[in-house]
Amino acid sequence: MSVPRPDPDTLLAQMQRDEVRARRGRLKIFFGANAGVGKTYAMLAAARDAQVRGTPLIVGVVETHGRGETEAMAAGLPRLPPIALPYRGRTLLEFDLAAALAFGAAHGGDERALVLLDELAHSNAAGARHPKRWQDAEELLAAGIDVWTTMNVQHLESLNDVVSGITGIRVWETVPDRVFDEADEVVVVDLPPDELLGRLKAGKVYVPQQAERAAANFFRKGNLLALRELALRRTADRVDGEVRAYRRSVSVQPVWANREALLACIGPGSTGEKVVRTCARMAAQLDVPWHAVHVETNAMGDAQALGVLKLAGELGANTATLSAPEPAQALVRYAREHNLVRLVLGRRAHPRRLWRRALADQLVRCADDLDVLQVALPAMPGTGAPERPPVLQGADPDADEARSWRGYAAAAAACAALVLVAAPLAGVLELSNIVMLFLLLVVGVGLRFGRGPAVLAAFLGVVLFDWFFVSPRFSLAVSDVQYLVTFAVMLVVALVVGQLTAGLKVQAAAAMQRERRVRSLYDMSRDLSAALLPEQVGEIAARFLRAEFRARSSLLLADDANHLEALAGGEAPVDLGVAQWSFDRAEPAGRGTGTLPASPCLVVPLKAPMRVRGVLVLELPGSAQLGPEPMRLLGTCASLLAISLERIHYIEVARMSTVQIESERLRNSLLSAISHDLRTPLASLVGLSDALGLTGPPLSAAQREVADAIRDSALRMSAQVNNLLDMARLEAGAAPLHRDWQPLEEVVGSALAASSEALAGRALHVNLPDDLPLLYLDAVLFERVLVNLLENAAKYTPSGSAITLGAKATAREVLLWVDDEGPGLPEGAQERIFEKFERGNRESSLPGVGLGLAICRAIVQAHGGQIQGSNRRAHGTIAGARFTIALPRGEPPQDDGTGQGATP
Repeated sequence: MSVPRPDPDTLLAQMQRDEVRARRGRLKIFFGANAGVGKTYAMLAAARDAQVRGTPLIVGVVETHGRGETEAMAAGLPRLPPIALPYRGRTLLEFDLAAALAFGAAHGGDERALVLLDELAHSNAAGARHPKRWQDAEELLAAGIDVWTTMNVQHLESLNDVVSGITGIRVWETVPDRVFDEADEVVVVDLPPDELLGRLKAGKVYVPQQAERAAANFFRKGNLLALRELALRRTADRVDGEVRAYRRSVSVQPVWANREALLACIGPGSTGEKVVRTCARMAAQLDVPWHAVHVETNAMGDAQALGVLKLAGELGANTATLSAPEPAQALVRYAREHNLVRLVLGRRAHPRRLWRRALADQLVRCADDLDVLQVALPAMPGTGAPERPPVLQGADPDADEARSWRGYAAAAAACAALVLVAAPLAGVLELSNIVMLFLLLVVGVGLRFGRGPAVLAAFLGVVLFDWFFVSPRFSLAVSDVQYLVTFAVMLVVALVVGQLTAGLKVQAAAAMQRERRVRSLYDMSRDLSAALLPEQVGEIAARFLRAEFRARSSLLLADDANHLEALAGGEAPVDLGVAQWSFDRAEPAGRGTGTLPASPCLVVPLKAPMRVRGVLVLELPGSAQLGPEPMRLLGTCASLLAISLERIHYIEVARMSTVQIESERLRNSLLSAISHDLRTPLASLVGLSDALGLTGPPLSAAQREVADAIRDSALRMSAQVNNLLDMARLEAGAAPLHRDWQPLEEVVGSALAASSEALAGRALHVNLPDDLPLLYLDAVLFERVLVNLLENAAKYTPSGSAITLGAKATAREVLLWVDDEGPGLPEGAQERIFEKFERGNRESSLPGVGLGLAICRAIVQAHGGQIQGSNRRAHGTIAGARFTIALPRGEPPQDDGTGQGATP
């Protein structure tokens, strides 16, 4: 027996996967339907066996839940000490990933280190390196360390909603399905529900109080049966994938009936609709996957069959379109590649095609290991003849049949013409040369009209050659028996050559069509790479769609508010309602889809990596619709357009950012220069106004009022100049922080003293708890933040209203807030007011240039904190504004007895 030769590309891909897998650790999952089936016990028992064999292992995490049998099995195995993490006033013990990595590095010899991680779906406490334990496992695997772990079926992400629907309990800790699918080994730990309930009653799963609650809620027998079925089915899916991978790796040809699966074979025309619906019902009844395949035997394709293929996809099938001269061989090859054991096809008789071998017979002849199920197609009432396929998607069966008979008529006419030409030359040419002429005729007919007319030309050629050129002429008798051999060879060669020629014609036409599509996509992608404006993208798209689909198109782009606007130059009519629906849901809509199919146009969303950029509107000619292959081509086109539009968008964003950075740099330089130049004259004005009060004779009341006004204006302008200078320094990074561990009470007291004049006549409430920690601050700069907030509250609130300053400490940060009883912040301006030269009310009689809050944010962010503004509400109305500062808590240095603490 000959061993099948593996595919070289498959071998190369397998070698690359094996090389990557050789560097990674191996993941082994002990998988069960629910808690209490013995996953942890099985893992520990296997670990004891591995320890006996000399495998270096350590228990990273094991959750015994007080079960005596499990604790006894864990005794004696080396354990990794956990790390303590503070969480909401408590201390949680978590897996020490760094220590496990160090253990793996220390034992990285010929025998890989093994780490046991119980409960893979566990969520780590805040402060751990990863939020999930399965992420810890992935890092261990990437470091070449083997990992053994446990998990239940309800923790699989894809089954989370199914389990919650069965049990009524939502499981929040989940594991991505890819982790389960990529595991090197999965061990199913199973236990019958009755035995598990017995263990629960015996207290071997939970303590008695927990066991009673579990038995009344989660551990009902119906739940256990359903979860057990889910676990076994999910494991079967994984094993089925492993079987397919093995078959591909060793090039197994025969189909293994290890799992039921159906393949619906869609023939020409619309008759495959009943086949598809029947196959869908069978798959639903058997609860098995199914595929639907259409084989194109000509380059033009079959619009009706493609419509049926689309229906199959909507019914849940995996669809594919194959191009091959022989449908039977293509279907058998597809079935073997996907290990599909049963083929479902239609059965109908055509009185004019009885000479052709039925597809079912061809399938049996090609592969006797496949089951072939035939679906009887309906006949026309009262005739018993097969029903004529209805006209779908612009196809015309009568026209196709007429073209087929024209091919046969042309083949017969060509044979007659060759006889007329060769008959006068019968005495000049050798019979072998006349045979060559007939063979050449068969090749020409097969190349021009296809397989059927070529077969007719082969048979007619033998008969006419015998009748007109072999003695005795004008009869089918032969004078020499050797001519029978000549006739047989001539017929066989003519048939083979005709079939090969017709098949090569089909394959060449299909290859040329694919090559043209690929070339068109390449040309479009090349043009899109050079496009700099959305209008250019629209022109390129219109040119491609007009050439490939003979369709008119329009391009609609989304603005910042997610409203669609049509680009100029669009040719297709646009229904904004359909387009907006497609954009909002990122799904195709309109003609040929399941949403608003009465629309005259097809709308396709332009989905880029970051967001949906717009929609493409396509108006197809006539009543034509797109099959699966053209839809895939259109999807590729839409993806290229979306990526190009996103590239143009980010080019514009980068340009605007560059302009903004340059303008900010120039403005900061200007502010710094002006501030330095204004400080000296302003200081002089303040000094001169003070000097006027010291001169004699004393100033009059009017003169004193003018001098005080000059002094106040100069001080106010000097403060604004200082703000400008501080803002420029902070943004340029030229204002170093002099930080030290400070009590917040002292900084608040200094800020209140500095703001005493602005807060005069107001009720001030200060709420500072006694347990506030020390903060690592620049006391001078942070005092400036509080002064700006307090003065801001006094400036924009009614006279006499109260101001509240409070603080509280959390586990990770300290919150400080300033409340007022004013009109609050304008809606939508909560972030804008922190920008430079922005004020809550742009037109206001109150002095200021809008730099106070910008300086506050810059200082707070320099300390690693955040500041935000919001409105306080009472009884549905705004009761004032609140500015909240969040500062990281940190760890103050400990006094070691020397009186000198270390600075972090």
